[in-house]
Amino acid sequence: MIKNLNDGSNLPPRLKIYLNLGTLVDLPPHSIWPRLAGAEAMASLKEAGFEGVQDGTPELCRQAGIGSAGSGRVDSPADAEELARKLKSLGHEAGTVHVGSGFEDDAEMDALVNSIITASEKVDFPLYIETHRATITQDAWRTIQLTRRIPEVRFNGDFSHFYTGQELPYGDLEAKWRAMQPIFDRVRFLHGRIGNTACMQVDIGDGDANVPQAFGIHAFMTHFREMWTRAMAGFLASAQPGDYLVLAPEILAPYIYYGRKFPAPDGTLREESDRYAQALVYAQVARECFEQAKQRI
Repeated sequence: MIKNLNDGSNLPPRLKIYLNLGTLVDLPPHSIWPRLAGAEAMASLKEAGFEGVQDGTPELCRQAGIGSAGSGRVDSPADAEELARKLKSLGHEAGTVHVGSGFEDDAEMDALVNSIITASEKVDFPLYIETHRATITQDAWRTIQLTRRIPEVRFNGDFSHFYTGQELPYGDLEAKWRAMQPIFDRVRFLHGRIGNTACMQVDIGDGDANVPQAFGIHAFMTHFREMWTRAMAGFLASAQPGDYLVLAPEILAPYIYYGRKFPAPDGTLREESDRYAQALVYAQVARECFEQAKQRI
């Protein structure tokens, strides 16, 4: 079994908001982020309400009194233990992993997943497999089948890859969510990214409704709230005192084609949103979803 994150306390299971530091890369000039670095950046993030970061420096996180998670890749079964040991030695609490290329057959897929479970147990360090395009979990149906073959698998849910990549609302979305319940039940870490059915990352405004420039026939904000709530309820269903679920906004930059740019009146290109400000909105949306999940349980 890949363990839940746990701080050793007797506190009720809870949500923690981290920030994937990719969110701060190449922010636009209009961003409210104060352009800090090092210990000052960690202190500022803590003051803003973030309880940890992903892909930062664990020592700086400890100095600021916040948590630290890492990430990596597993392309062969031999990679898993090496990655777990590396991330643990750096001082991270857990790691999220991209696994394979998506071209593996079921036997190859299972070998990779079993190696991650074995490494997580042996090293006593949780590795959560990310639902991500171009990996073994790029397809929701294959991921569901994986949970049936290997129930011990645990995920980092980045649902933008399913929502956009498989155009989830095209058809009976409620039926798809019911089919995806084995995935939701196994989420122990979440990446916050919200998109619509054509773009994987869009401006969400204040988080209450679709913004005009991303508006269409689907209420994608409502849909992402539902997926996050289902995953949080899946965590809560078996969580023990001291367990916590991380949601880390991962709102990425234009240079890797996530952040969109549009022409300003003077013809220059302007990124559609301040990704740091959006991360603060994501945090509020996540907290609201967690309260909803507690009510469902």
